[in-house]
Amino acid sequence: MPSLNITFTDEELASVRAAAAAEGKSLKQYVHDLPLREQQRLQFVRYAAAWGDAHRAEFDEAFPDEAPSAAGPQGVEAA
Repeated sequence: MPSLNITFTDEELASVRAAAAAEGKSLKQYVHDLPLREQQRLQFVRYAAAWGDAHRAEFDEAFPDEAPSAAGPQGVEAA
């Protein structure tokens, strides 16, 4: 099975170890699961954004006071 060596600073490794322990996983299992979980998260976000875009007009019609204005937020200046 292919493997991967990853270099961390001492602080990064301590943080990753703490995160793994918080989830009750070994360091190896935690680091293995991270990219898989990120793929699932990105897929969910893409689907949710597409769903929102597809239903935006319906939402704006049902809740006209909640629809953002074309001019952007009131009282907010660009930085």
